[in-house]
Amino acid sequence: MASIQDQFCFAIDRGGTFTDVFASCPKGKIRVLKLLSEDPSNYADAPTEGIRRILEQETGESLPRSSPIATNKIGWIRMGTTVATNALLERKGERIALAITSGFRDLLHIGNQARPNIFDLEIRCPDVLYEDVVEVHEKVIPRQDVSSSEALNNQWHIDTGTTGEEVLITQPLDEEQLRVDLQRVLRKGITSVAVVLMHSYMYKNHEDKVGEIAQELGFKHVSLSSSVIPMVKAVPRGFTACSDAYLTPHIKSYLKGFSSGFKNNLKGVKVLFMQSDGGLTQMSSFNGSRAILSGPAGGVVGYAMTSYKELGEKPVIGFDMGGTSTDVSRYAGAFEHVFESTTAGVTIQAPQLDVNTVAAGGGSQLFFRSGMFVVGPESVGAHPGPVCYRKGGQLAVTDANLVLGRLLPQYFPKIFGPNENEPLDKSRTLEAFKTITEEVNSFGKNKNKIKMSVEEVAMGFIRVANEAMCRPIRALTQAKGHDTSSHVLAVFGGAGGQHACAVARSLGMQTVMIHKYAGILSAYGMALADVVEEAQEPCSKNYEKGNFEYIESRLQYLEKKCKNALMEQGFSSSSIICEPYLHLRYQGTDCALMCNPMKSNGDDPLWAFSYGNFKEAFITRYKREFGFIIPERDIVVDDIRVRGVGKSEVTIEGEIGATDKDPPIETITPVYFEEGLLDTKVYRLSALGASHVIIGPAIILDNLSTILIEPGCKGYITDRGDVRIDVGVSKKKIIGTELDAIQLSIFSHRFMSLAEQMGRILQRTSISTNIKERLDFSCALFGPDGGLVSNAPHIPVHLGAMQETVQYQIQALGDNLRDGDVLLSNHPCAGGSHLPDLTVITPVFRRDVRRPVFYVASRGHHADIGGITPGSMPPHSTSIHQEGAVFMTFKLVDRGTFQEDELIKALNAPGKLPGSSGTRNLQDNLSDLRAQVAANHKGIELVNELIDHYGLDVVQAYMSYIQSSAERAVRDLLKEVGLRVLKEKGTSSLHAIDYMDDGSPIELNVYINVEEGTAVFDFKGTGPEVWGNCNAPRAITVSAIIYCLRCMVGHDIPLNQGCLNPVQIKIPPGCLLDPSEDAAVVGGNVQTSQRVVDVILKAFGACAASQGCMNNITFGDKTVGYYETVAGGAGAGPSWHGRSGIHVHMTNTRITDPEILERRYPVILRRFTLNTNTGGLGRFRGGDGVIRELIFRRCLTLSILTERRVFAPYGLEGGLDGKKGLNILIRSSGKKIRLGSKTSVEVEKGDMFQLFTPGGGGYGPPSCKNTHDFKSELPAKRRHIERGSVFNYSRSQESV
Repeated sequence: MASIQDQFCFAIDRGGTFTDVFASCPKGKIRVLKLLSEDPSNYADAPTEGIRRILEQETGESLPRSSPIATNKIGWIRMGTTVATNALLERKGERIALAITSGFRDLLHIGNQARPNIFDLEIRCPDVLYEDVVEVHEKVIPRQDVSSSEALNNQWHIDTGTTGEEVLITQPLDEEQLRVDLQRVLRKGITSVAVVLMHSYMYKNHEDKVGEIAQELGFKHVSLSSSVIPMVKAVPRGFTACSDAYLTPHIKSYLKGFSSGFKNNLKGVKVLFMQSDGGLTQMSSFNGSRAILSGPAGGVVGYAMTSYKELGEKPVIGFDMGGTSTDVSRYAGAFEHVFESTTAGVTIQAPQLDVNTVAAGGGSQLFFRSGMFVVGPESVGAHPGPVCYRKGGQLAVTDANLVLGRLLPQYFPKIFGPNENEPLDKSRTLEAFKTITEEVNSFGKNKNKIKMSVEEVAMGFIRVANEAMCRPIRALTQAKGHDTSSHVLAVFGGAGGQHACAVARSLGMQTVMIHKYAGILSAYGMALADVVEEAQEPCSKNYEKGNFEYIESRLQYLEKKCKNALMEQGFSSSSIICEPYLHLRYQGTDCALMCNPMKSNGDDPLWAFSYGNFKEAFITRYKREFGFIIPERDIVVDDIRVRGVGKSEVTIEGEIGATDKDPPIETITPVYFEEGLLDTKVYRLSALGASHVIIGPAIILDNLSTILIEPGCKGYITDRGDVRIDVGVSKKKIIGTELDAIQLSIFSHRFMSLAEQMGRILQRTSISTNIKERLDFSCALFGPDGGLVSNAPHIPVHLGAMQETVQYQIQALGDNLRDGDVLLSNHPCAGGSHLPDLTVITPVFRRDVRRPVFYVASRGHHADIGGITPGSMPPHSTSIHQEGAVFMTFKLVDRGTFQEDELIKALNAPGKLPGSSGTRNLQDNLSDLRAQVAANHKGIELVNELIDHYGLDVVQAYMSYIQSSAERAVRDLLKEVGLRVLKEKGTSSLHAIDYMDDGSPIELNVYINVEEGTAVFDFKGTGPEVWGNCNAPRAITVSAIIYCLRCMVGHDIPLNQGCLNPVQIKIPPGCLLDPSEDAAVVGGNVQTSQRVVDVILKAFGACAASQGCMNNITFGDKTVGYYETVAGGAGAGPSWHGRSGIHVHMTNTRITDPEILERRYPVILRRFTLNTNTGGLGRFRGGDGVIRELIFRRCLTLSILTERRVFAPYGLEGGLDGKKGLNILIRSSGKKIRLGSKTSVEVEKGDMFQLFTPGGGGYGPPSCKNTHDFKSELPAKRRHIERGSVFNYSRSQESV
């Protein structure tokens, strides 16, 4: 590697808005530069222009833009770029085709079948990356227990995969047809193809052959999923292969253009690119699937290398706040990676740093809604940007900082306006803030209310923005068992320094670290990064002594592979470190952890081998993150991985001189803080010495960022010229019980954070798959009257339902509740949904207050609580007692004592009924109920912290105000709808009716009081209780109403009791929506709930019917059980087509990946694709349902619980109905049997079940333009890119 002492070395971060350049010049001089990433009128490529400018300025030589740059003075170039991310976001990559196993052409369209935003009636999913599909005729399945003779009889070939598992080739590759299909694609001009064949992660022969044929025919780029990332799960592996085929040619094209800006195309210059995993790679190896986080990864490396050791190895939270995004990450001595992450709707399976994009940075848009200050998630973007950018933008966080005096336009570059040559525009920003301030002051028309100033409003938005960013930071640390307050906050990015002190203070952190190159830290990180080579292969062996020799040999092979690749790049063996990893999980679970070994102590031969002790590393991490271990369970090795690191050993930072002079003051300027307007000293970072101490309030400027040191904080200039801030305790501001709109928004975040933290505890300490991995639970906070305050996550069928449960217990027990009591309930008449959903309720007591001041509760779905079928969801139950254990009011903990004996008796009670059983998972039930108690205990701690800080009267007052805010939003909606209907029909009454498959009507009349914004929902006319299990408890209807109201409001509102305050619900006793105490209800939760939603949305004219069904499918025997719900078509609306192959309304369950299904269960998934033309026609077309075909590999019991097999999903406003669903069983003999909506049937080996799910209804006459104006032509909301483990977790929570 060339010495940086005599040549120019460049580290560059090409971001979405700006390109940052860090240059190490001869004789140790450092240059930094920031320029626009896109400026076509002045230069073609920003990184090339940055290099040209610095070389020209430092050497004095003229370097015209029209000529290639000479490279004789360039030592190396290191670069990170958003080229891949931008191409993915904007869908501007290469034209590609997808070659996939026949029967699965729409697999990547369906994905995991969960919709991204549960309250959006218009379901917006990013487009797939491919534009054509080739179905490859071949089939490979795991062998399981198929004998050699059976394979021979069926002409199936037995082979062994790379994991050692045996597979069956049930259909050989049809090469002749493949050639025909690929040639058809080529004729369209498509020359890049992604190949995704089932089980190719362990049997890649067919994929290799497809790749050979494609290249032979003339495809320029072929991405084989088995080569890109050989990991199990066809869907994310398929997305990854597609992203590689889509992005790699695009990246290569960019690299070719970049190289052409230099003489000899950079030949002889060491050019390295940053990958998503935080390691550098050669330009020739830089590919699409590993480039998504190329830019942000540099920032993580930057703060990790400059903060961690300097601060005594304290764990660090990275806080990167730029103009369009805020990224959060963590470092505690090792980079934290995730191996499956979603960006722009594409799930990538590849090592990526766990960078969580949690907000839109300075571009987060500001709103005042229903009496609350709201910041984001909408973004103003880089164009047009905030108001102050002079391009007609909207108010954003950057504008608020400008109004408060925290940004000084005279020190900002003049790059704004249409010609990008003007300064920030403070006058326009002030005008925009005056408008929103008038809106704030006129709200509520309270003449006695003290009016807020423009500065107070701007300060309010900053406080709310800070609190909004703190929530995901807490989630990131607490998810892994860490205490947020024990971390240091490393702040970088252009906007980070303005929020550093406030965010750290809110999180309880005592130290903030801001590097001297904080404004370009991602570029600086590229200079410090190491070169990385990775090698990985799948495995399916247990971690046990008998397999250590095999695992060791594979690690040695992969290590040699990585070392050779690094040595070819010029690294000596001594400068290469190889890090071994095993991807481990407990048998029967899906939660795998990538583990680096602990050092072996030599006396544990059952756990360790020459590479160290992987088992101890796994158990230690598992216990920290999840709160327990499973000692008796086998540990499975899913993947073997080696990360080879070529140490760069680049030293750039030098120490700055100390001085005994006072820090020179640049100017003094007024800045607004919570204390009011304060004279604030302004310093230039370049003028400060190592001994200087800067007392807040102060501003420190450099050419790239602005650092705000708040009152009570002190800044220290370190030996290297960085800024370390000691965060002081702010003066406690006295908050009264009178309404403060800013404080209201902050309390809204605090209450939601409380419920989210309860959920994290529950997920960490539970043991069952349903709660720990499927995240089928909700946690909530309730007021002293049992009214809902906050609920997380937002599972539609739980919304509002827990409130009914808590209020029932309050009425039933009255004063018989004591501190230390915990209640358990699941009965429908006590607010339950269905019996497997067990609700645990804990009252919150305060000293000297006789009755509870709050309640906390958690509801979790237990896999089995007894009854007549495994899973406690029988398709033919006629009494609730056939569905499992029943708890009306049960003291789970009595004054601090867990009532285990009584609980076991109750869980086993269903076994006393003929044909029924007690719980089949007693230990899981006990463990999960203890976890729910622990989650509630965490909730109590957090409630008491709030009360200790603010006072009980203030917390309860703001609880009421937040409920009022939700109430106001619903009243506004009802007024709007009522006026529209009154204008169109002369009445403000709404009516709708629809039918269950047994003919039972669900009828609704809505009577809207337009003046008051209230409504009566009257279900008179609904059919009586049914002999079956499609009866729905009252709580289900309450949840459906809250869900529909939230969907129709169209923006985020607090989901609490206030939503129902303007609504009166009338349900006739004895009807199927308010059945008797003994009625069976399991189908009501999963089927009738969907029909109630259809009826409500039909009455409001919001959209056509969606599939109206969850398509519940169960199969199993005494040794195995499987349950799934299956997607269908979504209804069209006034301005949108319905989405095809998606879950709708009251469910959002992810479906099991096809490879996991076939690997773990005795079935073959023959087909899973869209059922074209099943959506109703209309001005806007309904979404299509799906076809799913399962072949059974042994005798099993199949149970189906479905709807919309008799009555079709309705169209609206002249749109046609969607197609009905259909259930077909084809016996191995060829006999075809039509199954009804609900049945249970014994299936034989070789039988096939065909599921045809319903389509969605159309909207508007097919031949005319729709004129209905309800929420019509909604513009697409611009939001920041959401990604990282926190985002994936929240999506998973809303996918149950």
